Amino acid sequence: MEIISVNVSEEKGVRKTPVETVDLEVGVGVRGDAHRGAWHRQVSLLAEESIAKMIAQGLEVGPGDFAENLTTRGLELHTLPLGTRLRAGEGVVLEVTQIGKKCHAGCAIKQLSGECIMPLEGIFAKVFSGGRVRPGDPLRVVPATEAAAG
Repeated sequence: MEIISVNVSEEKGVRKTPVETVDLEVGVGVRGDAHRGAWHRQVSLLAEESIAKMIAQGLEVGPGDFAENLTTRGLELHTLPLGTRLRAGEGVVLEVTQIGKKCHAGCAIKQLSGECIMPLEGIFAKVFSGGRVRPGDPLRVVPATEAAAG
């Protein structure tokens, strides 16, 4: 399981641009991203496997195109229970706070394709421990015993 792309945008409601690294800050999310803030959707994640479903339908899309901050590989994100903790990059710990979302009327992907995978399979998380994340970093689920210990 790994991070394959890290993505940011300065505006809401648009595709995000892949970048070399992102810094995740405790309690607010991705530095420089339009969606950062002290709320429950500080970081958005979507699996490459979910994007592949849209490609199979004929869309030309890739990492960041669904406005996700972190694109992952090897983990069915949308099957994780709320409260699951994930570890990535340089000491980053995230806690899953929401599975899916309602697409807003101006969603660029929904306008392009008529459909968007983010409402079904995208997830959102709070940042509990900050740090830097880059493509190629491992991603793992933190066992409940380890999460309880801190």
